[in-house]
Amino acid sequence: MPEEPPVSTPYPHTPASSGTPVHAVDYDGRPVLVAPEVRRLDGAVREASVPPFAPPVTHGSLADLPYDNAEAAPDATVLSRRRSDGGWADVTAARFAAEVQAVARGLIASGLVPGDRIAVMARTTYDWTLLDFAAWAAGLVTVPVYPTSSVFQTRWILHDCGAVALVTETAAQAAAIGPERPHLPDLCHVWVMERDDVARLAGSGEAVPDGEVAVRRGMLGPDTLATLIYTSGTTGRPKGCALSHGNFLAEVDNAIELLHPVFKSPGEEPSVLLFLPMSHVFGRMVAVACVRARVRLGHSPSLDPRDLLPDLAAFRPTCLLTIPYMLEKVYNSARAKSEAAGRVAVFDRAATVAQRYGEALEARQTGTGSGPTRALKTQRTFYDPLVYRRIRAAMGGRVRYAICGGSPLGRRLAAFYAGAGIEIFEGYGLTETTGASTVTPPLKPRLGTVGWPLPGTRVRIAADGEILLAGDHVLRGYWDPQAGGVVPATRDGWLPTGDIGELDDEGYLTITGRKKELLITAGGKSVAPAPLENWLRQHPLISQVILVGDARPYVAALITLDPDGITHWRQMIGKHPVPPELLVGDPELTEVLQRAVDEANRMVSRPESIRRFAVLPVDFTEEAGHLTPSMKLRRDRVLSDFADEVEGLYER
Repeated sequence: MPEEPPVSTPYPHTPASSGTPVHAVDYDGRPVLVAPEVRRLDGAVREASVPPFAPPVTHGSLADLPYDNAEAAPDATVLSRRRSDGGWADVTAARFAAEVQAVARGLIASGLVPGDRIAVMARTTYDWTLLDFAAWAAGLVTVPVYPTSSVFQTRWILHDCGAVALVTETAAQAAAIGPERPHLPDLCHVWVMERDDVARLAGSGEAVPDGEVAVRRGMLGPDTLATLIYTSGTTGRPKGCALSHGNFLAEVDNAIELLHPVFKSPGEEPSVLLFLPMSHVFGRMVAVACVRARVRLGHSPSLDPRDLLPDLAAFRPTCLLTIPYMLEKVYNSARAKSEAAGRVAVFDRAATVAQRYGEALEARQTGTGSGPTRALKTQRTFYDPLVYRRIRAAMGGRVRYAICGGSPLGRRLAAFYAGAGIEIFEGYGLTETTGASTVTPPLKPRLGTVGWPLPGTRVRIAADGEILLAGDHVLRGYWDPQAGGVVPATRDGWLPTGDIGELDDEGYLTITGRKKELLITAGGKSVAPAPLENWLRQHPLISQVILVGDARPYVAALITLDPDGITHWRQMIGKHPVPPELLVGDPELTEVLQRAVDEANRMVSRPESIRRFAVLPVDFTEEAGHLTPSMKLRRDRVLSDFADEVEGLYER
C-alpha cells in the first residue's frame, strides 16, 4: 500500500538553516515545540519527525565551550564546587576556563597525544567535568568507567579502548587495577583524584605554551571522536559507542532550545544538581548542556539520602536529572512519613488532588479540556503546605522541573508531580543517541508517553514494532579495535534500538518493551513485561519485579521487597520490624501483594495477566550482577540465579 502523505501541523515552520530557532507560540506567548510531521502506513503512524531548532554546528568542538563562556561572560557563575564543610563555592566562567587550560597543559606535558584515550573511573564530581573538558582541549578521547565496575570489567574496557591513561577517584580503585597492568600494555599513567593528582596535573604543565592547547583545539571538528561510552551490557558484552563532538552539540543545542524553562528561565538563576552517574550518557549530556547554556551546575557523588539530601538543601537546584526509581522512592517515603504521623488519609487525598490537577493541566495544554476547575484549584492550594511543599522541600525547595529518563515513569506519578508543582520532562534515548531522542514538549505534555521527537530527530516504527532513530545526535558507529577503529551502527541512516513502541496520531511515542524481552507464552500470546513491571514497582512494599512466562502456559512474576517499605508496613500493623527475607510466605504480606498484582492485571487482557508470583528472599543488586549501574535488570542473570524459583511457579 502506498505511504500516506504527511499530516500538516497547526504551527508554522521556520527553516532551521536560517539560524533562527524554530518555535511555535502557544496561548500564553511562550515558545513550544513545532508539532511533529507524521507519516502513516496502512492507517498506522509509522514515522514522526521534527526539524532542528538550532542550526547544525559546522566547525569547532566541545573543547571550545569553556573558552567561549569565558570570553562572552567571564564573571558568570557556571559551576559550583562542593567545599569540605558541605557548602558550595561558585566557579566563574573565567575560572573554569583557566582550570581547564591548566589541566590540558598537564596532560600534554605527560606525553598524551591527540586521539589518545583517557579513562575516568569516578563518581559524579566536579573533577569529572573538569577532566572531560581538559581532555577535549588536549585533543583526547574520554572513556568513562563505572566506579562500581569489577576489575575484570575495568580491564576489559581499558584493553578494548587502548587507554593510555586512567584517572580513578580512590586509591583503592587504582590499587585494584595494579595487578592487571601487565595485561594493559598501552596504559602508561594512573592518576588518583583523592591524592590531588588532578591538581598536580594542572601544575605540571606550566612549561607547555598556551598556544599548544589552542593548536590542539583547532584540530578538532564536529566529526572528531569525543568519547567512547560502553553500554551496560544487559544483553551481552559491552560495546563502545563512538560519539563525536558533533553528536553532543546536536543533542544539547536542540535540547537547550526545546527545554527553555530549564535552561532559560526568566527572572531566576537556573541551576542543576547532577547526582546520576557521569559514566552514563544521560549525566554527561546534561553536564555538557549546562556548560553550553551557562546554567549553574553542581555535582553530588552519592545517591544515599543521607548524603544527597544535605546537598539538595544547600545547593537548591531549580531542576533535577533523575530516573523513575528515585521519583517513586520520594513519593513512597513521603507517604510513609505521613502514615507514621497519623496523616496518611491527608496524604492520600492530597495525592488524588495532585493527580487530578496534573491531568487537568494536561487536558488544557493539549486542547482536550478547560483545565483545573475553581474547586480543584482551591483543593490544591489547601494541600500545598501540608504535602506538596514538603516534597519540594526535600528536593531543595526551589525545584520546578525534573528531567526523567532510563525507563517509563508512568501516568499516575507524572500527573502527581505535575500537580505538586514539579514539571516532569520525560525522555527516551540510548547511549547510541547521545541521550534523549524524544522529550516531553513544554506546555504539550501527554502523560504516560516519552514525548515528541527531539528537534532534529526522526522516529520510525518498523513492521515488527521496533523503534528506529535517525538524526545528527546518532552515533556513527561502535568501537572495534580489531576492525581498525569505528564500525557502522546504522542501516541506511537508521539506528535499530531493540525497543518496541508506538506513535500516536500527534507523534507522541510510547515505549511498550524490549524486543528481546517480549514473552511469548505457550499459547502464542506476545506479552511486553515493562508495563506491568513498572506499575508494580511503584508499590511501597516492592523493590523490583521481573515477569516470566516465555514458552510457559501463563505469565508469572518474581518480586523482591523494599526494606524501608516493609519496616514501615510492619510498624503500621502493630508488629515488630523483621528482615524482609523472614517474611517470604507470610500470609498478610502475600495478601497485600496479591491485591497489588490484581490491580496491575486490570491494565491487561487475561492472557497477559500475572497468574502467580513468588517473593524472593533477597533483592536484585548491582553487586550481585542482577542490575546494571543505571538500575536496569539483567534478565538473563536473574533468571539463571533464580531458576528454581521460576520452576516453582509452574509446578502444580
